[in-house]
Amino acid sequence: MSDLSAAAPERADITVEFVRGRNALLVRGELSPLFVDYYLHLADHGLKYTPEQDRLFKEGLAAFTLHCAALPQREHLAWTINFQQPRLNLFFAGDNEDSLVVGRLFTENVREAEHNFLYTDTVPSRGAETRRSVVNFTGASVFRAAETCYRESEQRAARYFDLGDDNFALLISHPDCDTTWFESVEGSTLLDLKQTETLALIERRGYRWDCGCSQQKILAALAPAARTNPDEVFGVDEVIHIQCPRCAASHTITREAMEAYLQETKRP
Repeated sequence: MSDLSAAAPERADITVEFVRGRNALLVRGELSPLFVDYYLHLADHGLKYTPEQDRLFKEGLAAFTLHCAALPQREHLAWTINFQQPRLNLFFAGDNEDSLVVGRLFTENVREAEHNFLYTDTVPSRGAETRRSVVNFTGASVFRAAETCYRESEQRAARYFDLGDDNFALLISHPDCDTTWFESVEGSTLLDLKQTETLALIERRGYRWDCGCSQQKILAALAPAARTNPDEVFGVDEVIHIQCPRCAASHTITREAMEAYLQETKRP
């Protein structure tokens, strides 16, 4: 097939470079492909956010993707970010093995607390034990939240930059970092950094938006409860609508489809 719908999704190109002589890691990329897929996802599933919610989500997607690119390729990770003003939660998940990111926004049943918080969950490789950390932060910026997490949880400095036109950068300090230089860097400096600093390319990754959720996976998740008592799942209805917890995609599940799935997966 040669139509556009059959074409492979475009990936956001992220470069990871080491700034020699400054002992800092520079992660940067143009994230338009991710944002395009994000907006198509919203349209496909009838999801609508306010301008402020949309701003926070895009900033979060940029911050999270650059953070993913700075970590080893085998890692799987997630962020849960709670804002008290505006009251909402952001969730992001990343798969570094396949360079995939996804996320969603929650506005209902959001925990009320004295502070905003950021939970990070990291799985070093498939099947490994999850490492979790949490930090409190102030303000309504995902960039500042992530910088706080680097400083308090990872014990190193990090700075995020919005370079315009969907270009973003993350600068991370390494041992013996030139802290005076690190703190003086501005976004305009990063645009032409190769003119003043020696950059060593470590790797280049291409990230795309993909959750991987499907009706079959939703059926599998509901199967244990449906096998025990289908009325607890469906009540008196023949159809239920399920929202993916990772990307908020809507899935329609019929009682008939559930019964067929249970029959197909019935143990001998």
